[in-house]
Amino acid sequence: MDYSIECRDQLVVIAVDGRVDESSWEAFGTGLSEAIGQASAAGVERVIIDLTRLEYMSSRGLRALTVAKREGDGAGISLALASPNEVMREILAISRYDKLFAITDTIESGR
Repeated sequence: MDYSIECRDQLVVIAVDGRVDESSWEAFGTGLSEAIGQASAAGVERVIIDLTRLEYMSSRGLRALTVAKREGDGAGISLALASPNEVMREILAISRYDKLFAITDTIESGR
């Protein structure tokens, strides 16, 4: 699993690539925290987690999302998920994370 963070017009985007599982969930959590920190430092109120290249996420990855949501809420920053594939849509629906996070088809529609 790799990730990259980019600041765009009043938005921070963290793009995740690969699989978030037992071996990579901690790095994923670190990346989410880093993105929230960058948003806070820049005075940005929104972080989009780009799932376009994410293949799979385990329950540990979902827990990292929960922790990041709490961290974002505490900093006044909202988090949204963008471009999940069908596998991720199913995981998000089964875990009811589709009720916890805004999910959009594109980064642009997540603004």
